[in-house]
Amino acid sequence: MDTGTHVVMGVGVAGLATLDPHVANDPALFNAVFIGAMAGSLAPDFDTVLKMRNNAVYIRNHRGITHSIPAVVLWGLSISGLIYLMFPEISFLHLWLWTFFAVILHVFVDIFNAYGTQALRPFTKKWIALGFINTFDPYIFFLNVAGIVAWLLGANPGMTFLVIYGVIALYYVKRYIDKREIVETIKEYFPTTECVATSPTMKQNFWRVAIKTKDRFYVGTVENGHIQLIDEFERVPLPKTPLVETAKKDKNIAAFLSFSPIYRWEIIEYEYYTELRLIDLRYRSKGYYPFVAVAQIDDELNILNSYTGWIFSEGKLQKKLQFGGSPT
Repeated sequence: MDTGTHVVMGVGVAGLATLDPHVANDPALFNAVFIGAMAGSLAPDFDTVLKMRNNAVYIRNHRGITHSIPAVVLWGLSISGLIYLMFPEISFLHLWLWTFFAVILHVFVDIFNAYGTQALRPFTKKWIALGFINTFDPYIFFLNVAGIVAWLLGANPGMTFLVIYGVIALYYVKRYIDKREIVETIKEYFPTTECVATSPTMKQNFWRVAIKTKDRFYVGTVENGHIQLIDEFERVPLPKTPLVETAKKDKNIAAFLSFSPIYRWEIIEYEYYTELRLIDLRYRSKGYYPFVAVAQIDDELNILNSYTGWIFSEGKLQKKLQFGGSPT
């Protein structure tokens, strides 16, 4: 989810915590739990700072190790431990339980959007991206905001957020059913379908889809249950050539390949170099595929420049490669 939603959900967890008699009857414990819930709701996204290093490191690690099972345990213990130093008179157990819950909730809600997480590490590095909740879902965000406003106006925070999260749970079930119907319809239309990547939008009945069948890729939209195909590509595996094998060793190309399950490729020959371009088909927007990886390689198999990330015009991509790319 986006940072704003994680923030309001942190407040929501603090509100839920008042259902715990120990928290409700101990102002110091409540203050500590409030801090823990807010910190726990944001901590797993600490890896956002990796973007300051380069996109390749960010893409390979964002929502990776920081959202893993060991990290979730460590976030809960470390945040609770630091807060306990400021409130040594409180119950550490109850502080840890609610902080830990906030961390778990953060990672849990992240698996439902199209980006996903590696939440099952260290058992598997597979990206879990269920793709039926938008990264920013206005219903979830504003339900939490409504709960905060009600709390400020004097409503019981525990019962208020218990009802709100019950409604949100039903909303998740509804969105799951919506996605299942879309996937079933696609599989009926394309019997050899191997994978359907769904990307919900802020419009309830409008979805983007990328479909991988036995021999083709399809990109389209689904609106009110009606599927419209926009692009179609032959599914061709990356050739096993010296140029491609060299490109795979580049950090930007490797990061893209570790993350993207549905992509196509292009090899373009120029006068002084050859360009390998990988294009993720899941995020088509306004006629453009913004998530790409590019490597420019000379005749001696030296990587001149490479880049991976979100680019919304060819001109900006070329500027990144020329001035702001990531030379190997």
